[in-house]
Amino acid sequence: MSQNSIHWFRKGLRLHDNPALIAALKDCRHIYPLFLLDPWYSTNTHIGINQWRFLMEALKDLDSNLKKLNSRLFVVSGPPTEVLPKLFEKWKITRLTFEVDTEPYSRSRDKEVMKLAKEYGVEAIPKISHTLHNIDRIIDENNGKTPLTYVRFQSVLKAIGPPKKPVPAPTKEDMKGVSTPFSEDHEEKFGIPTLEDLGLDTSSLGPDLFPGGEQEALRRLDEHMQRPGWVCKFEKPQTSPNALIPSTTVLSPYVRFGCLSARTFWWRLTDVYRGNKHSEPPVSLHGQLLWREFFYTTGVGIPNFNRMEGNANCVQVDWDNNPEHLAAWREARTGFPFIDAIMTQLRQEGWIHHLARHAVACFLTRGDLWISWEEGQKVFEELLLDADWSLNAGNWQWLSASAFFHQYFRVYSPVAFGKKTDKNGDYIKKYLPLLKKFPAEYIYEPWKAPRNIQERAGCIVGKDYPRPIVEHEVVHKKNIQRMKAAYAKRSPEDKPITKGVKRKAAPIKLVVEKKAKR
Repeated sequence: MSQNSIHWFRKGLRLHDNPALIAALKDCRHIYPLFLLDPWYSTNTHIGINQWRFLMEALKDLDSNLKKLNSRLFVVSGPPTEVLPKLFEKWKITRLTFEVDTEPYSRSRDKEVMKLAKEYGVEAIPKISHTLHNIDRIIDENNGKTPLTYVRFQSVLKAIGPPKKPVPAPTKEDMKGVSTPFSEDHEEKFGIPTLEDLGLDTSSLGPDLFPGGEQEALRRLDEHMQRPGWVCKFEKPQTSPNALIPSTTVLSPYVRFGCLSARTFWWRLTDVYRGNKHSEPPVSLHGQLLWREFFYTTGVGIPNFNRMEGNANCVQVDWDNNPEHLAAWREARTGFPFIDAIMTQLRQEGWIHHLARHAVACFLTRGDLWISWEEGQKVFEELLLDADWSLNAGNWQWLSASAFFHQYFRVYSPVAFGKKTDKNGDYIKKYLPLLKKFPAEYIYEPWKAPRNIQERAGCIVGKDYPRPIVEHEVVHKKNIQRMKAAYAKRSPEDKPITKGVKRKAAPIKLVVEKKAKR
């Protein structure tokens, strides 16, 4: 029987390694590639202008790739549970396919959608391709417990084996006998909106350094894979947080939006590694993909993962509520040039190096300002192109020493850390041009410069650039003691969980993952 299929694009904004799309094409007569602008995201998440731009570019690229197959993308606004039933009837749909998404909202949404599909006689087919593995299977293989250390996680994966090989993108041959019915006014009815159409203020947009889309993702992947020596020697901690040109791949936004398949990335790396001496996880590029998988797993297995309260794996800390300090950090007005330069780059470009993230996250939380990691999580969710629910929550807990990492006495200096890789402060001069005339000896601590040097630099501290909002040498010592007290307060059952969290089967193990093949 020939099918009328909707393939519902969400995160997997690509044609390569898209098993759900391939499933949609099987015995298919009409295919409707669909993207829904779900209002839930704009009301319940902090999506910034750089992310919106990236998403619209990715959709344009996707539409362009579909056109090469004589198909088109249909963009529709509205809640999936309201929009999809209407489209089922209008297009006489018999099959709905989509990529599995493990975030809490996505799981509840997909459960509802699958229920609706059944009511309308539509076969729903979810497929796993956003992660390397079936996340539920990882937890099941660990005796139903969430692995909470990277080492334990690796041993579970060893038993499971390598990720599945990616599936090829559909070709014109695959599209023989399949058509996408669209009318002359398709653009008007189902076209990709502009940022202005979405009512977004584009005046703050910075340079478009990382354009969205599958073609750009694959181009960048190819570029890196053509440097086998660099790929094999890559060790994440050995890269520079303040290099003027990124010292890592910056493929994370493409993987986050699914413009690049994590499995494609994994197997391309495997090809480069084969027969060569190379770095190993956790510091290698394979290791970075496994960190992503690790936080996806903990995000599924730990209830209330993006909050402190009700999160059994998170230290309960009595953080301060200081809106002025939070705003100064967010708006690059802390008076510490290294921190302010990082936050400026983040706002302008939507990306910062992972060690730069470490520095500003530690500064906001346990290092200097003693403000909750949940507040930092919100800012990163808005400003990072690669803001990913699971990774964002997991990394903020790690860097605030609230979970996973417990050496709270190891604090990043907002002065000394940046100097290790950029003594002259070129990075600071790029993102804080106000300070570019300060000599290297004062660029990280302009408040220490004599008045005549400040005048010569054309920047008076306290007038043109803020004084430090805290005294690092004093507050970080005080905060170490506060962290020590927070750890000591916990009863034995609240100590850091290292053996894994046993989960309840029902709310986590949804039908979606059950239907998806392992």
